[in-house]
Amino acid sequence: MAISLQVYWLVLLAALLHASWNAIIKSGDSTSLDTVALTIAAALFSAVVLPFIPLPAPASWPWLAASVVLHVIYFLLLGAVYRIGDLSHVYPLMRGLAPMLVALAGVLFLDESLGVMVWAGIGLICAGILLPVLRHTGVLHERATPLALLISLIIASYTFVDGYGTRVSDNSLSYSLWMFFLEAPPLVLVAWWYERGRVWAYCRGYWRRAAAGGLCVLGSYSIALWAMLTVPIAAVAALRETSVLFAALIGCVLLKERLGVWRIAGAGIIACGMAMLRL
Repeated sequence: MAISLQVYWLVLLAALLHASWNAIIKSGDSTSLDTVALTIAAALFSAVVLPFIPLPAPASWPWLAASVVLHVIYFLLLGAVYRIGDLSHVYPLMRGLAPMLVALAGVLFLDESLGVMVWAGIGLICAGILLPVLRHTGVLHERATPLALLISLIIASYTFVDGYGTRVSDNSLSYSLWMFFLEAPPLVLVAWWYERGRVWAYCRGYWRRAAAGGLCVLGSYSIALWAMLTVPIAAVAALRETSVLFAALIGCVLLKERLGVWRIAGAGIIACGMAMLRL
């Protein structure tokens, strides 16, 4: 099944938004506080819209609860990994394995039928993402690597959970906004415990970047969940992970991280995978 042109470009927009909010976190003064600030902003934006849209269907609430738990773990680990690793190193590791894991879970548990072109596209995108960081074995010994790989498992888990949850919710936007609204309180409590009184002061001082990041978070994941209503979950996950291309460019231009030959080669492989998914 070919992905429609509209869905294709919207998921690529979601990829750009995803790379943007990750770059905002990585470039801030405190990765953990920036993560919380973006989460609070996303929750506030969600709270404004939620009174005007229907609740998700009851069948989706157990999946929504599981998603909130997984996302809280994800955001806590994300702040930790960005404290010890470069964006261009940890971001591909986190995102590169997840689409293949989601594809396997979809086939095993959701009976999703993926054609040869879809499998090829997913495989090429994953290979292109991982190539720049796995070209030498030394990367496996860097401090941030084990944590980045753990996060990839969390990403695959919440992607699978949300892909199914949004399909039984009857309203993908409602499901997405409730998820962002419910995940903020536990993250704030954890941050308050570890950072004491710095949370609100930091949010007040950096509210503009928090608002921009919060909108990127909301837009990126809401688009992805909407796309999963009609497209195999794994295909959307893989196409969204092309955010690695945008993250590499952002890391190079704005964060002054090195963009070498291997990342360019990986980008070419990802582009081939994107073409496979489009076909």
